[in-house]
Amino acid sequence: MLLLGYLDSLLFGSSLTLYSVLFLPVCVLTAVWVRRGDLATAPVVVPIAFAVGLVPVADSGGGIGGHLMGLFTALATQAGWLYGGTLIAGLIVTARKIRLLARRAAARRRSR
Repeated sequence: MLLLGYLDSLLFGSSLTLYSVLFLPVCVLTAVWVRRGDLATAPVVVPIAFAVGLVPVADSGGGIGGHLMGLFTALATQAGWLYGGTLIAGLIVTARKIRLLARRAAARRRSR
């Protein structure tokens, strides 16, 4: 997300909407590619990555205070995208976990 944030900043002039839309496929890929043992971490890592990637995209009003204010404002205005992406990752991870538990239960039944 940090790389996408820098690319958005360089190529599109820090478009928050474009950054947020690009966040959704990243959420899907994160939830699909995460290892089975780390399924619970995907919905936690995704919002952190969103916030880190906003650093180059957020408008800075000058100085560290202005940059922090721009970052908080961007987080507040793009919260819907953030929640949506986190929900997508959570749903995919939950489906994967249910499928994994069903496979384990079926393997235990077969071994008996």
